[in-house]
Amino acid sequence: MNYYLHLRMKNLPIWSLIVVLLAACQPRQQAAEDDVFFFTSFHEPADEGMRLLYSLDGLTWQGLVSIFIKPEIGEQKIMRDPSIVRGPDGTFHLVWTTGWRGTKGFGYAHSKDLVNWSDQRAIDVMEHEPTTVNVWAPELFYDDEADQFIIIWASTIPGRFEKGIEDEDNNHRMYYTTTKDFKSFSETKLFLDPGFSVIDAVIIKRDKQDYVLVLKDNTRPNRNLKVAFSDSPVGPYRHISEPFSDHLTEGPTAVNVGAEWYIYFDSYGNHHYEAVKTSDFKVFENANEEISIPEGHKHGSIFKGTKKQLDYIKQVLENGGIE
Repeated sequence: MNYYLHLRMKNLPIWSLIVVLLAACQPRQQAAEDDVFFFTSFHEPADEGMRLLYSLDGLTWQGLVSIFIKPEIGEQKIMRDPSIVRGPDGTFHLVWTTGWRGTKGFGYAHSKDLVNWSDQRAIDVMEHEPTTVNVWAPELFYDDEADQFIIIWASTIPGRFEKGIEDEDNNHRMYYTTTKDFKSFSETKLFLDPGFSVIDAVIIKRDKQDYVLVLKDNTRPNRNLKVAFSDSPVGPYRHISEPFSDHLTEGPTAVNVGAEWYIYFDSYGNHHYEAVKTSDFKVFENANEEISIPEGHKHGSIFKGTKKQLDYIKQVLENGGIE
């Protein structure tokens, strides 16, 4: 025993000594239970289903060679833009785009292990707006302050907003709904109207009453990524930045690694995935040399899981795969 510690323990009351000795006998805890990052993915033309990547550091990604859930709902039977959040009870909730146009909602399913999934359901969040053109890229966010899930997505309702430079059937705004159980949902509300066509928004929590929104300015001259700020996850979001990505970029998602936030996005103009890093969401630095992503990966979201869950998935794949 360390001599200094021995002297200190001699002066401790008996109850304190017992606590110290019991603590010393306990095995050291893991650094964190959530020690694996997962990244949802799909391959064009998006009719096969959801794929997954994983990473131990949030930078170097490897593919899990399998389709984890196949699209079964929607006339077009596609599964684009899969977004997953793990709830406080450990359940993984998945939402996705089910069609390019003519849909009034998005797909939903849940799982405890990322292998076995519930039946798929269509959540028709825009059914009350009969002229809705589309429901694109639903994104999940768990609001731990209100203990509820927030789902945001982009839709076009022709004639609803100032046309600007976009055609009426391509003039998107962001909408949202909330739920605690994915059975009942709040009334659909407008989430973001920045005065231009906007899609692919992602909510990031930095701290209590400190939220960042990463969004795509979808107007033809721009089609790049920006950020905005709010003290609430549902907005209003203000102070929209200048673009931090090049032309023809979309599908952002973010992960916190150390003191930096890495924002991944699909640089579809260059046909590959890219990333920038930032500590303040004001100054962004190219991080492409720091990341590695398998070829063919498309618009997805990063979420946390455990090493145990990853080991289970690998075991399933080694033993014949997912049916």
